[in-house]
Amino acid sequence: MTTIKEVAEKAGASVTAVSLSLNHRENGHVKKEVAQRIRRTAKELGYRPNPLARSLRTSRTRTIGFISEEIATTPYAGKMILGAQDAASELGYMMLLVNTDGKGKETDEIAALKRYGTDGFLYAKMYDRISSVPEDLTGCPTVLLDATDGRGKDGVPFIVPDEVAIGYDATMYLIRAGCRRIAYVGCSEPLIAEPLRRKGYVNALKDAGLEHDPSLSIQVLNNRPALKAVERLFDDARPDAFFCFNDARAWYVYEAAARRGLTVGQDISVVGVDNSRIISETFDPRPTTIELPHYEMGYWGARKLISIIEGHPLKPADTTNTLAEMPPLDAPCPVRIHCSIVERGSVTKRKNGGTVHEA
Repeated sequence: MTTIKEVAEKAGASVTAVSLSLNHRENGHVKKEVAQRIRRTAKELGYRPNPLARSLRTSRTRTIGFISEEIATTPYAGKMILGAQDAASELGYMMLLVNTDGKGKETDEIAALKRYGTDGFLYAKMYDRISSVPEDLTGCPTVLLDATDGRGKDGVPFIVPDEVAIGYDATMYLIRAGCRRIAYVGCSEPLIAEPLRRKGYVNALKDAGLEHDPSLSIQVLNNRPALKAVERLFDDARPDAFFCFNDARAWYVYEAAARRGLTVGQDISVVGVDNSRIISETFDPRPTTIELPHYEMGYWGARKLISIIEGHPLKPADTTNTLAEMPPLDAPCPVRIHCSIVERGSVTKRKNGGTVHEA
């Protein structure tokens, strides 16, 4: 294994200069060109830092804890965990994952992570909601994922999807496809995302010069009455397109359309949210949808946490696996991440009153 002394000899620099340069703390101590030569030499020699020696020197273990309140059992959690794991690995950190019930077990799991000397914590929720990190994490570097810290400026950094942009982008996509009577199938549960996505829907209609017709909006649960409500929407309001709060609610549109002899992607258009794998692989045509940035939230959160732990700017991010544009680490809270649209066959492009099917 290549040592720091061997890197110093090869680069023609002191051990101190090598240490400062490899830890990106050379400013004011090592000339820029020398630091670049040192890092280039270390890469050529295949140098890897000794984590045990580093932890003894810095009093840090280079581990972070990922605390999930049941998200490890949801379909989307894997992407958030993977994003955080990728970012941690790129920066030379290990990540320990615990799944809690948000109650007594949470305190025990946090205590266990602290016994391992964890340097900081990612605290993740199942969906965007007003939340606060546990008192057990007070004074510890912490970043909140997919939730809004209710303490505002006194809280910890957090990142959430840009919910208003979700509604705006989905509706504007339908408008650009030629749709004019766009219905909104919302959620009647008290979720932060519901009024924000609806606001984006209304804003898009306004910006396109279309009147917002309240009769085209409904809020429903995931149950049989929801299907009846969507059927009434079909019969009474005669929409030519639907923006659905999520992909699960898009099912009611597909079912109601089929019962009326209408074909999604030809007679009507549908855009959902979530990019649910089960739905996208089951529905025909596959639904156009907004991809929620679970991977990106995990990736940004881990990088933000490590920047807090280390107290200095990080090297540029590897965005190879990201679909959404990553916000800067120094962005002020609330940090909202813009989501990407996944185009499939459920939207019809209309020309001169006719329709053109989008494959």
